[in-house]
Amino acid sequence: MQIKEYVSKYDPENQFNVLIDSHKQIEYAWGNKFDLAQVSGNKFSSIIVTGLGGSAISGDLIQNFLKDELNIPYSVNRNYSLPAFADENTLLIASSYSGNTEETISVLNEAIRRNCKIVAITTGGKVGQIAKDNSIPVVNLQKGFQPRYSLGLSFFSLLKVLQHLEIIKDQTNFVNTIISNWKNKGEEFSKDDNYAFNIASELVGFIPIIYSSADQTSAAGYRFKSQINENSKLHAFHHSIPEYNHNEIIGWETQTEKQFHVKVLNLIDKIYHPQITKRFEITSELIRKTNTDIINIESTEDEFKVRLMEMVYLCDWISYYLGVLRGKDPSEIENINILKNRLA
Repeated sequence: MQIKEYVSKYDPENQFNVLIDSHKQIEYAWGNKFDLAQVSGNKFSSIIVTGLGGSAISGDLIQNFLKDELNIPYSVNRNYSLPAFADENTLLIASSYSGNTEETISVLNEAIRRNCKIVAITTGGKVGQIAKDNSIPVVNLQKGFQPRYSLGLSFFSLLKVLQHLEIIKDQTNFVNTIISNWKNKGEEFSKDDNYAFNIASELVGFIPIIYSSADQTSAAGYRFKSQINENSKLHAFHHSIPEYNHNEIIGWETQTEKQFHVKVLNLIDKIYHPQITKRFEITSELIRKTNTDIINIESTEDEFKVRLMEMVYLCDWISYYLGVLRGKDPSEIENINILKNRLA
C-alpha cells in the first residue's frame, strides 16, 4: 500500500497532517505573547519543570538542547510532590497541555504554598483556573492536539519562557532554522518510500532497543521510546551510554535471536566525546555477534540544536509509521484512558 492508503485506513484523526504541519506549532509558540512581569527580575536558585508524558518530555529535551548554557540547577519533576529544596527562590514551571494532569495540579498547589515563583504552560483546564485564581502567569498553548503531538508548542514555549526571563541568550536564529528544517523534513517524510517509513518498515515484527548518549541525546532517546509505546502500541526500551556500558551490556552475552526478537537503534551525533563514539562502535560490534541488526540514526545539519530537533522529529515519524504499518491507530490510548477513569 501507499502511505495515503495507510493513513486513510488507520489514522482517523489524521495525525499524519499534524506531523506535516508541526513547524507551524513552533511558529505559533515563538510568536506567542505572554506577560511574565510577576516573575521577571528574580534570581532563581533552581528551576523545576513539572509535568508528565508529552508535557514533561520538553523539560528533558531542554536539558539536552541547552546542555552548555544552563547555569542554574535544573530538574524535571514527574510526581505528585515537589523536592524538599523547592522554595521561594525556585522557578516552578507547571507544564500540562490539557491542564488536568492530576500530578501536575498537586505540585502546582504545593508550589503555591511554598511561595515558589511559578509559570504555567497549558491550554487551560484546572491548571489554568488555579493560575488565574492565584494571579500566576500563563503561557497559553494552541488547543486541538494530543499532548505527544504538540511538542512544537510545549518545547518552544518552554524555551521562550527561559529566554524571556533572561536565563538563556536569544535562541531566535536556532528556532528559525529548526522551523525550516521541520518544514522541509515534513514534506520529505510524508512522501512514499521515504527514510522514516523505510526505517519503520524494518522494525515491524521487532522490539526496538534505543541507545543514546547521556546529557546529549538521552531525552531524544526517551522520547523515541515513549512515542513507540503510544503511537506504535509496542514495547520499546531505552538506555544511555556510558551508563549502559556498566550494566545492560552484559545482558547481550546471552542474547539469542528467538529469545528476544529485537533491533537496535543508535542515536549518533558528531558532538559526542571520542570515548562515547568508541563505546558505540565497540558495543555495536558485540551486539552484531548475536545476529541483531543495528540502525544508526544521525542528522547531518551544522548545528547541534538543529540536529537534535531533527532527530526528534524523524523519530516521531518513525513511531507514527510503525503504528500504521502494524494496523494500529496512532491516536488511540485506550489503556491510559482506562487508568484515568479508574483513578477518578
